[in-house]
Amino acid sequence: MADFEAKERRVMVAVDESEESMYALSWCLKNLIPPDAQTTLILLYAKPPPPVYSSLDGTGYLFASDVIATMEKYSRDLADSVMERAEAIFKNHSNIKVEKKVGSGDAREVICMTVEKFGADLLVMGSHGYGFFKRTVLGSVSDYCAKHAKCPVLIVKRPKN
Repeated sequence: MADFEAKERRVMVAVDESEESMYALSWCLKNLIPPDAQTTLILLYAKPPPPVYSSLDGTGYLFASDVIATMEKYSRDLADSVMERAEAIFKNHSNIKVEKKVGSGDAREVICMTVEKFGADLLVMGSHGYGFFKRTVLGSVSDYCAKHAKCPVLIVKRPKN
């Protein structure tokens, strides 16, 4: 048992723009990672994929190159903003190593693929708490990951105020 405890753990936390994901990160740091643990925290943000028609708008007209560059810059800025918000949460936890990863594509696929690629021992995610109808229409990233990720998945629900 001592060998298992001495092993460095790799905990992946999927973060996005939502308060739910930041709450999950905060909850993870408070409840799962002891001060003397050998833990690597992997923060993962999955950017939405660029549209298939990246150079065309909805009516079939070509986007100017500056419009495309602006959309790409917005996507990078959003990823940076999410990581900055996450950094503010874990900055007081000097005992853990942090790796920041940004993937691009469908969040469900990016998360499950990254879990496997980086050998995460645990995946922590927030839950938006959608009702049945919204979950049916939009799909649930946490439901998908709970079924397909190659490690245990902890879904943290943010308390209702």
